[in-house]
Amino acid sequence: MTDNRLTNWTSADDAMVENAIRRGASRRDLLKMLMAGGVAMTAGSAILGRAGQALAAAPVSGGSLKAAGWSSSTADTLDPAKASLSTDYVRCCAFYNRLSIIDQAGMTKMELAETIDSKDAKVWTVKLRKGVTFHNGKSLTSADVVYSLKRHLDPAVGSKVNSIAKQMTGFKAIDDLTVEITLENPNADLPTILALHHFMIIADGTTDFSKANGTGAFVCDVFEPGVRSVATKNKNYWKSEGPYLDSFEFFAISDDTARVNALLAGDIQLAASVNPRAIRLMEGQPNVVISKTTSGNYTNLNMRLDMAPGNKADFVQGMKNLVNREQIQKSVLRGLAELGNDQPVSPANMYHNKDLKPKAFDPDKAKFHFQKSGLLGQSIPIVASEAANSSIDMAMVVQAAGAQLGMKFDVQRVPSDGYWSNYWLKAPMHFGNINPRPTPDILFSLLYASNAPWNESQYKSEKFDKMLVEARGMLDIEKRKTIYNEMQVMIAEEAGTIVPVYISNVDGISSKLKGLQPSPLGGMMGYAFAEYVWLEA
Repeated sequence: MTDNRLTNWTSADDAMVENAIRRGASRRDLLKMLMAGGVAMTAGSAILGRAGQALAAAPVSGGSLKAAGWSSSTADTLDPAKASLSTDYVRCCAFYNRLSIIDQAGMTKMELAETIDSKDAKVWTVKLRKGVTFHNGKSLTSADVVYSLKRHLDPAVGSKVNSIAKQMTGFKAIDDLTVEITLENPNADLPTILALHHFMIIADGTTDFSKANGTGAFVCDVFEPGVRSVATKNKNYWKSEGPYLDSFEFFAISDDTARVNALLAGDIQLAASVNPRAIRLMEGQPNVVISKTTSGNYTNLNMRLDMAPGNKADFVQGMKNLVNREQIQKSVLRGLAELGNDQPVSPANMYHNKDLKPKAFDPDKAKFHFQKSGLLGQSIPIVASEAANSSIDMAMVVQAAGAQLGMKFDVQRVPSDGYWSNYWLKAPMHFGNINPRPTPDILFSLLYASNAPWNESQYKSEKFDKMLVEARGMLDIEKRKTIYNEMQVMIAEEAGTIVPVYISNVDGISSKLKGLQPSPLGGMMGYAFAEYVWLEA
């Protein structure tokens, strides 16, 4: 019997099987469970074998890791509130901890908090773990949590999650290990929200982020923004297990081919977010493993609605008909993507609106709208950069399609360094690259609410804002899903953002690097890989 029924099998399912094995389930019990779920016998055996191998791999302590991301700049930061790139998230995950975390199955688990509870989803009580210390020896207390959360509300801090944090209107230290958080309106997602990278806990009164004083698995030895960081093992780490590495160095190699070549040469052990064009360099190499995660990351084309040409509705509509999503999926990304429907909630999320179909590639309709906008034949600049994964290739697809109907696009390729500071959110037409977020509320609050800090197309809708608040406080999942479905339609139809595909993130790793697992928060194990991986001798 051949397996043709695993199209919906996910990392969450793998985690479920591994957890069942840990609880002592027999092979017969596991096969019954899998077959009841529609998995063929041969596929079930393969799954169990994979799970067994994952559990059998025993961590090894020691060794130094070198890992390369794809984007870095002089704006790199160790301030979790200001983190905006994967490079920042990797470092923050290494040096700090959160009150809660998202596990491999997408479930919210406790980290620095023992419990986060509420009776009405408005007033929440956080109980902290005992015996946690910062790198400088200071004990973790409720004052640190209150300080860490309140600073997101200070405009002078410039927190990237200010719009999300604003719902927290009251903070009270009940005792040294208990914090009470009051929300403006009920929000059942608060434990998940606190798992965002930005809500890392820092020591009370911290203002200097030239180094990181956190409770995390690693201590910061070197931090050179735009260059590199070097971290060493926290020998007093509060968790009973890990980290396994003695140290790790993290930096960026913006060129995909150069990043892969560094991996092949053994200069690094992890090459993050490899472009599909460079994957063929790794295929068939005995010392390299390809790690794939499909979790909601996307590169999108943004047209600011408050600037020309995006201020003409027909131009925006024409662009949505011109983008050939299937060509981007198959040619640019070599099939390592799922078709997008111009909104940020991916098929990996339970709230994804599967009834919202992607816009069809329709050059005739696109030309009609371009003519109606009065812009057909004019030269329109599109800013792209290696900093936004595959954006240059996507821009070329758009440019070629436009040329066929007399629409001229001037693709302006700019350097990675400074792209996020100088072009993203600012250029009239440009690309973004959005990392996965665990809830629609977070995505909408960051990207589409009228006051969103990363409102890439300057989309404004009072109706959308009201629906966002309404859904936030609902404990009824089905009612919330109905609202989120409508909001996804509004974004796809009204906003100036085009999400052509949801990208499968591919990390290239050395065969000696073990412990790397898929994560719903993105590649590199949701950017937290350093704490969990090890190197075979």
